[in-house]
Amino acid sequence: MINFILKFFAMMPLRLNHLIGSLIGYYLYMSDSDSKKIVHKNIQTCFPNLAKSEQQDLIKKSLIETGKGLSESGFIWLGSFKDNAKHITKTNGSEHLNSDQPIILLVPHFGCWEITGRVLSIDTPITFLYKPLRKAKQEALLIKNRQKQGLTMASADKKGVIKLQRAIKNKELIGILPDQDPGEEGSVLAPFFGTNARSMTLLVKLARKNNAKVLLTWAFRLPKGKGYELNLQPVDILSEQGSIEADVALMNQVIEDLVKTQPEQYLWNYKRFKSVVDYSS
Repeated sequence: MINFILKFFAMMPLRLNHLIGSLIGYYLYMSDSDSKKIVHKNIQTCFPNLAKSEQQDLIKKSLIETGKGLSESGFIWLGSFKDNAKHITKTNGSEHLNSDQPIILLVPHFGCWEITGRVLSIDTPITFLYKPLRKAKQEALLIKNRQKQGLTMASADKKGVIKLQRAIKNKELIGILPDQDPGEEGSVLAPFFGTNARSMTLLVKLARKNNAKVLLTWAFRLPKGKGYELNLQPVDILSEQGSIEADVALMNQVIEDLVKTQPEQYLWNYKRFKSVVDYSS
């Protein structure tokens, strides 16, 4: 069934794909879905100073972008890397990839994060960290569609960390999406939009250990299916204090600053604060 849905969306031009995705998002908003409840709680938590009407507007826009993210998955996954690249209308900051330092791509769940590694791996090998899925069939489908050509996936466990470290030593790019709750192991509580959230420590540890250059990397989703704008921006996430807590707080601030530029394109339908916020209320 999942394969059929992915193929259905893969056949469409991007403009139609995003139009249908928008309708899916609008349905999620109008139907009082679980996604809407999670987004509502996150928007309330992160933007408490917005008027209720402004919060509702952001919730609707966010779910519409969520719908686009769902529909574009088939378009991105089942398309070739070169076809994906055709939809990148502009790339900002590619010169930062030329460095003698190891490079870590900090890729938040913002815009179309799936396309970043696929497009960049056309020119240089990249190893991306990912969280394995519980169901074996879904896991196999994910690996089949993500791990191709110069893009290698590393699971979020000890073997995966070793794979990332090996890629760094081979002067290859590594990519990490660090803005989800990884559980107590390998995390600290750090502020994100003014509320403590369990936050991954791996990225800052690798950056400090390897004296790596960190590039904030995101693909902004353009309106009306016009494609994506790819961005790479050097960021400093290593604090003067040198503590893990201070480093992670800096990393979260970098992500927060990006999210504030276009908050509807962030993944708000994930329970980011599940360690400290009651999502059932």
